[in-house]
Amino acid sequence: MAVQISKKRKFVSDGIFKAELNEFLTRELAEDGYSGVEVRVTPTRTEIIILATRQRVFFGIQIIFLFFFLCLFDLDVMLVLLRACYGVLRFIMESGAKGCEVVVSGKLRGQRAKSMKFVDGLMIHSGDPVNYYVDTAVRHVLLRQGVLGIKVKIMLPWDPSGKIGPKKPLPDHVSIVEPKDEVLPTTPVSEQKAAKPEAPVMPQGAPVSTP
Repeated sequence: MAVQISKKRKFVSDGIFKAELNEFLTRELAEDGYSGVEVRVTPTRTEIIILATRQRVFFGIQIIFLFFFLCLFDLDVMLVLLRACYGVLRFIMESGAKGCEVVVSGKLRGQRAKSMKFVDGLMIHSGDPVNYYVDTAVRHVLLRQGVLGIKVKIMLPWDPSGKIGPKKPLPDHVSIVEPKDEVLPTTPVSEQKAAKPEAPVMPQGAPVSTP
């Protein structure tokens, strides 16, 4: 059942949403040359166009929190949280990550705070490779029932060029060298090897008689 809303309230709510979205993108995408945002509402979907000087397909971990910001804008139902978390996991893994971990903590349902963890792929938690293989970020969302904490950990893939991941491989990485192609002869070939020369016989000394 559709809820009737006046045009004045609709314009005010749309303006507040665009202002908060613009403030969020200005803070998160400042390094990418963010210059503005356009929100287009169609009968089937809502399109959000981000204007930036550095145009890239994947902004990094900031786009993950943008997805959370849109999905958790009015988090009242547990289904919205599950849909947002699984959508983020799918988006990260499809972008080429090795693994992902999303932890949401706070008053998810009821007055008692708890945390939920969503994991997909491979994730390392100890050792020196964590410093350059795992990208971690934490954000806080202020909702009506309290503050909701979101922690996202992304494990980058190994990239020898260093563009999408670290150049240094993991300590347990095993590289298999492909065998060289062996050229097979087209016609049978026979070759004769020279006989080995016999070793010369050393002369034995004459027996010496003792008086």
